[in-house]
Amino acid sequence: MTYSELWRRLAAVCGEGEARAVVRYVLEERFGLSPADVYSGKVTQLSADDRHCLEEIMERLTRSEPVQYVLGQAEFCGRRFAVGPGVLIPRPETEDLCRWVCADAAARGGGATDVLDIGTGSGCIAVTLALGIGGARVAAWDVSADALAAARSNAASLGAAVDFSQTDALRPPRDEAAWDIIVSNPPYVCDSERDAMDSNVLDYEPPQALFVPDADPLRFYRAIGRYAATALRPGGALYFEINPMFAQRFDGLALDCGLGAAEVRPDRFGRQRLVKIKR
Repeated sequence: MTYSELWRRLAAVCGEGEARAVVRYVLEERFGLSPADVYSGKVTQLSADDRHCLEEIMERLTRSEPVQYVLGQAEFCGRRFAVGPGVLIPRPETEDLCRWVCADAAARGGGATDVLDIGTGSGCIAVTLALGIGGARVAAWDVSADALAAARSNAASLGAAVDFSQTDALRPPRDEAAWDIIVSNPPYVCDSERDAMDSNVLDYEPPQALFVPDADPLRFYRAIGRYAATALRPGGALYFEINPMFAQRFDGLALDCGLGAAEVRPDRFGRQRLVKIKR
């Protein structure tokens, strides 16, 4: 198989540009072929075992399985996180949320900072903040045992100290003044948006980490906001990743929860997806 044959085979599933990028990524990550190797034809020089492995990978990719699940890893903030079925794949816009949190923490100066990540998934937020905020003590919740297993493994392999626990964001404990920072990327995709989504998401990623009912799309934000109203220390901050469709509703939600006004920022793609609310 040549590089051209590989990407053309995949282009029927995801389009030419993405197919080229995915195949190059697979060849580099799994088989150690540099772009120069790929373009000089070294794909045809793979061993018989490697050719068999590549064929298995291509079969999974042509069934629309995400390349991150096929390779068992996803890139996030310059680190590799193990992912698999049952664990939401980290997105680049979530990196923007982490950078905002870390920048604010740096601006406040040093000292111990207690951080909580609600709905940790792969642990990408919790690990990034644990490694990016000096003196941070980080805890993370998820309701999914599969997600927590992956998050614990990622924290251990990346050398991050994070206290994980199986906790439902909709039924939080009665904490008071426990945290300086609470951050969450909860489920926020409305059920009615399913029809516009690709099969690589719908058929493979955990629906409980993605979808909320149309009748109550802010259910997680409301529950977390009410928790934050008592669990944040005075002057502490709550950070969210949100559905841009509901960006205008966060001032009202914050005030209803007993918090301050919401600051909304765009992500790297220009979508109103990041929110900060202070106590």
